[in-house]
Amino acid sequence: MKWNEIQKIAEALYDKYPDINPISLSFEKMHQMICELEDFDDDPEKSNEHILEAVLMAWFDERE
Repeated sequence: MKWNEIQKIAEALYDKYPDINPISLSFEKMHQMICELEDFDDDPEKSNEHILEAVLMAWFDERE
């Protein structure tokens, strides 16, 4: 997965952490969790606040 695959990242986070409310996480913690996903293979330095916010919202939507 790459940073631009927002929905895939959100789905993977939801699958791995179904009981975590993403709203409760800092961007730093969420960034770490994304980089630790098995299928994630992008440069950790290529993320930014806009990307992390989009992942957070998509992950939150997965929970509904």
